Amino acid sequence: MSLREQIIGQRTEVGGAGSAAGRAQSDAYQALRFEMHQAVLERVELERLSRMPQEQIRQEITALIGRILEDRKAPASDAERRQLSIDVYDEMFGFGPLEALLRDPGVSDILVNTARQTYVERKGRLELTDIQFYDDAHLMKVIEKIVSRVGRRIDESSPMVDARLPDGSRVNAIIPPLAVDGPLVSIRRFAVKPLQVADMVSLQTLTPPMAEVLDGLARAKVNILVSGGTGSGKTTLLNVLSGFIPDNERIVTIEDAAELQLRQAHVLRLETRPPNIEGKGEITQRSLVRNALRMRPDRIILGEVRGAEALDMLNAMNTGHEGSLATIHANTPRDALTRLENMISLGGIALPPRTMRQQIASAISVIVQVARLTDGRRKILSISEITGMEGDVVNMQEIFAFRRNGIDSGGNVRGYFCATGVRPQFCDRLSAFGVNVPDAVFDPGRRFETI
Repeated sequence: MSLREQIIGQRTEVGGAGSAAGRAQSDAYQALRFEMHQAVLERVELERLSRMPQEQIRQEITALIGRILEDRKAPASDAERRQLSIDVYDEMFGFGPLEALLRDPGVSDILVNTARQTYVERKGRLELTDIQFYDDAHLMKVIEKIVSRVGRRIDESSPMVDARLPDGSRVNAIIPPLAVDGPLVSIRRFAVKPLQVADMVSLQTLTPPMAEVLDGLARAKVNILVSGGTGSGKTTLLNVLSGFIPDNERIVTIEDAAELQLRQAHVLRLETRPPNIEGKGEITQRSLVRNALRMRPDRIILGEVRGAEALDMLNAMNTGHEGSLATIHANTPRDALTRLENMISLGGIALPPRTMRQQIASAISVIVQVARLTDGRRKILSISEITGMEGDVVNMQEIFAFRRNGIDSGGNVRGYFCATGVRPQFCDRLSAFGVNVPDAVFDPGRRFETI
């Protein structure tokens, strides 16, 4: 009988329910992992170990775990020894139980709801995992390790933090007293291989005609605003749109947490900075937008408009920085315009509503609305063109749309993409830039059914 089986046998009754046995097995392995971790820490010199190559460290830990098990006359299978060495290594040099999830390419989000419960998102669906931390103190150590690597801090005086992992994944953590039941962590995974437009077409996020038009808009230096809810794929789409920008242009990106993965050679990445422990030293997106204007950019890409920087962004779009891109949280294109108005007001400049709308209408030409549907799939719901003002109202016309027509037996949203039949005004600009889009692209009779 192996060591794990011995421990399980001590904690379960014969004939118990399968779920109870599963919980006992998980608890037993947690106890075993903790015991091995502590024993290894007592016997190794961490400073010496950290100077070794990674593979040599793993070999040292594996050998040490083997000796500890033999000293205690506790038999364990080869598979258990390998798993223990991986877990102990992750505890010492990684982010503990999170490392197994970070190695899984199918995981797009990791949601830690205190030390006792961890969910992941795969293919747009949430799944409960068997990942657990020893206790809240263990989870806190992992959080502190994450935030300290990017020069940030988290404690009772500053119980919320945004950070990123070495691979670029975005992390948000909130701890007591704000988090009532224990520390909470949300990790938005960073794609090792960014999605290309062909990937989005194959995933039915958009259609080839829509991709052709978006390609033309980016190359013709049309200002585009990507709108959508949380987790709808705004940043992913922004990455795809940026991929259409020619290599000979100078691009400045501005983000709260650096996520964009531009492939051009001439890219300057800027990131905001939170205030220090004295409440000083904060660098906002607005400050970075203003500074970017002095850096001779051909285009400015703003990761997300969320405050007073909205006015500076619109000013930049209106003063020669054409082809700029940004995202905004909104459920519809019309809501996106309303949110922009509200954000302009946050800048402390009292502009009449008509003036604000004129500024928006002259700066932004296209709004792309994205959403995550109830089946977890992301889709572009609408591509709309801003055509100007009529009285006090900003006029828009929808060019492409996704029409939903039900849900199948598997819970998948059924529908189709189609053009609305409107020939957009921006076609003249595309032609001026040498981008020729056939009229058939805007034929409302062509439908693209989703599977």
